[in-house]
Amino acid sequence: MTNNKTNAHSAVSARYAAYLSLYGCERDGRYSNLEIDSAIKKYKLEGAEKGLYTTLVYGAIERMNTLDYIIGQLSSKPLDALDIEVKLLLKLGLYQLIWLDRVPDSAAVNESVELAKKICPRSSNFINAVLRGFLRTMGKDNLPYPDKRDWKKYLSVRYSCSEDVISLLCESVDDIESLLAAFERQPEPTLRVNTLKIDRGELLNILENENIPAEPTKYSPFGVKLKNHTISSKISELIASGYVYIQDEASQLAIAVAAPKPGMRVIDSCACPGGKSFSAALLMENCGKVMSFDLHKNKLSLIESGAKRLGIDIISTAEKNGSIYDEAIDSSADVVLCDVPCSGLGVIAKKPEIRYKSRADIDRLPEIQYSILANSARYVKPSGRLLYSTCTLNRTENGAVVERFIASNPDFKLTEFSVGELKSESGMLTLRPDIHETDGFFICLLTKKA
Repeated sequence: MTNNKTNAHSAVSARYAAYLSLYGCERDGRYSNLEIDSAIKKYKLEGAEKGLYTTLVYGAIERMNTLDYIIGQLSSKPLDALDIEVKLLLKLGLYQLIWLDRVPDSAAVNESVELAKKICPRSSNFINAVLRGFLRTMGKDNLPYPDKRDWKKYLSVRYSCSEDVISLLCESVDDIESLLAAFERQPEPTLRVNTLKIDRGELLNILENENIPAEPTKYSPFGVKLKNHTISSKISELIASGYVYIQDEASQLAIAVAAPKPGMRVIDSCACPGGKSFSAALLMENCGKVMSFDLHKNKLSLIESGAKRLGIDIISTAEKNGSIYDEAIDSSADVVLCDVPCSGLGVIAKKPEIRYKSRADIDRLPEIQYSILANSARYVKPSGRLLYSTCTLNRTENGAVVERFIASNPDFKLTEFSVGELKSESGMLTLRPDIHETDGFFICLLTKKA
């Protein structure tokens, strides 16, 4: 039995902190982003140590399937027979050997063994043997993958996703490897300009003067893409001052498609954390009314504080289940935004846990999504617009939900649109990271007949 607790005030290295966080994520099901934020504060990680810690945690989770397969090839013991402590230490060591070019092989091995001596001393020789065996028999340029004749298993190991996720993506897209390769690239953070305070040209000038590499987004007229993958102190300052907020270009485009105008009434059915409500209010020039609803009352404060920071005062919030009808707002909105809970298969690059979702978890979603869409449609005025969107590429959550809705709601029709250089196909548009360099995203525009 090992003791995985440590005094928050004691010196904890990046590698030890990474081990503790991975242990918590695997044993207790913690979300990696929340765990990372908490651990950085708890262990007072800064500078290079903070960077290494974050890379190790995200990296080990992102490559979990691949690492498990490699360990299985190297270990004299079956993978299932290894203690969790041993598996995590091997994953951390192998991740450094394979993907961290700046870490010397000797340091990756020695630091892993030293960590093992603290955590599970009886296994330190075994861990040393496996890591050195990897260097001797494989190396990062000769990784073992399953035979491509077992295509889904090969993809699952090579790109580290569950076979359920691979199957769903294979059913929804043709060039699957292009998409999976895009999920391996670190996304560039994208900012949405607060046009109540500043325009995009002014923001780009500020960033240029601060030597922050950035460029305008390709399709959205309100976005700026940061080219160095980091949120610097200056960017944090701009966010805190309400000049910008973080929002992927795909989400910006979705609200541009809905096209709310000044003076309109907009309902955002599943609003948290608020980015789409903010974008709607900005397009409305802070004139009109945005009603932001969400099932989780504790998250509504994020919208309220965000609106205050941005200088938006037309947003009101309320706790509301998107699938339960509210007669008081029947046929009251010019635009209804319906960005439903989804499997997230378009944002795998940002949320590594999504890689390992099961089909059972995903297959229950279309019924929930349809219920929210059908209920949200009741709030649209005649001639009003209804936007349905997701951040998944799973067809059963996207086009199939829309087709079912159209069949049951003849008073709505699909409405073709264009945004930037992009044109919809019969009122529906799918964005992909490998093609559009955005999140994987689905946008559908519907109009209620007069």
